[in-house]
Amino acid sequence: MKRRDSLAPARMQRVALVVPGDALKSMLVAIANSALVELELPYEPGDSDEEVEKAAAAAVVSGPTAALVGWVPQRRIAALTEALAPLGAAVVPLQRPRWIQAPTLLGASGRPGISRTLVDTYGTVPYADLDPSRLAAMAYVLMFGMMFGDVGHGAMLLACGLILRSGRIRKLAALKRAWLFVSAAGLAAMVFGALYGEAFGPTGLVPVLWLEPLANPVPLLLAGLGVGAFLLAGAYAVGTINRVREGGWGLALYARSGAAGSLLFLAVGLLVWGLAAGIGILNAAAVILAMVALIFIFIGLFVEAGGGGTGVVQAFIELVDTVIRLGSNIVSFARLAAFGLTHAALLMVVWNGTTALWGPGWRAGAAILLFLVGNIVTFALEALVAGIQALRLEYYELFSRVFQTEGRPFKPWSPDVGTTEVPTGSTTPTATERPLQ
Repeated sequence: MKRRDSLAPARMQRVALVVPGDALKSMLVAIANSALVELELPYEPGDSDEEVEKAAAAAVVSGPTAALVGWVPQRRIAALTEALAPLGAAVVPLQRPRWIQAPTLLGASGRPGISRTLVDTYGTVPYADLDPSRLAAMAYVLMFGMMFGDVGHGAMLLACGLILRSGRIRKLAALKRAWLFVSAAGLAAMVFGALYGEAFGPTGLVPVLWLEPLANPVPLLLAGLGVGAFLLAGAYAVGTINRVREGGWGLALYARSGAAGSLLFLAVGLLVWGLAAGIGILNAAAVILAMVALIFIFIGLFVEAGGGGTGVVQAFIELVDTVIRLGSNIVSFARLAAFGLTHAALLMVVWNGTTALWGPGWRAGAAILLFLVGNIVTFALEALVAGIQALRLEYYELFSRVFQTEGRPFKPWSPDVGTTEVPTGSTTPTATERPLQ
């Protein structure tokens, strides 16, 4: 598979599977064993012993031949043709009707990795869209690391990832495939911890490479907003590409998550830059771009609402909502700094308690116990909070711009028929003659 092809769902081909009528059931057994075809059946497929009989009854019969329609990954058509050739069956490509959405198959094997699971939990990637799984995983790791910035806690998380990879703990075997994701999150936390000068809190084990969170909350807040703006820009870019792939530039130009929305986001960025730097020409350019963007968005919303007076009112309300939502989405990324500050504050409390308790005799043991328990509790609590907050930002702020519709997953027809062979000459009396569509 070419690298550029891995950025989008596998190309699917709608096909007709044509076979002599007396070999229909044998073809169905071969199809089930191959797990390469999603059949278009007038009922919800199951895994019962009667599935071959039911699928045969749904076939289109014309004279001595029978046919079924389904979807096959383009790269597997040759393998399917080879598997069906001994039965005298043919795989005939069909043109996809515009009103039918092809099923989505992601990845070379179709098995979801942990990064793709992150996207699938939100919804199935539409067939026409790019697959943002890798970008989503990198964005998640970046946001998690900024909120969980501590060299010591990041190293603990990295160790957890390596333990998962080893597979030595049988109870965690089901989580083995998440090892790279967990390890990457740990590495990101270590990087931000080094920038913050945090290692199990403000212990002085590592120097401050950038800023101390609690001493510089405003710069950290601005940095969080900057990271959020960068991620939103990426989401708008992917969203615009998806709108073009879904409906061409006509759709992308007027979409809130397409070119018009991207232009409005750019206008906000120029306005902030102009106000911060005192550059009047940037402010003027931002106002002009914002007006153009709002006009295009309003037209798109008006058409989507069906036109008329009601459409004007609905489009205006949604336009106002678009502006408000954009501002709230940008501000929402302030939580990257807020929860980073919370993590640092909790560890400072633990460290201050440890140093205050330290002394000869039993005090040293109590201080060590407080340090260990405090770090374990903070690690568990903040890992959970940072993980949830990063997921929330991913879904609400980013994916809402990447996706506009939802696809349907590719479900190959593969009931458990074993290696059963249906004798040639079996008939399908319940099949009816009807034109192939």
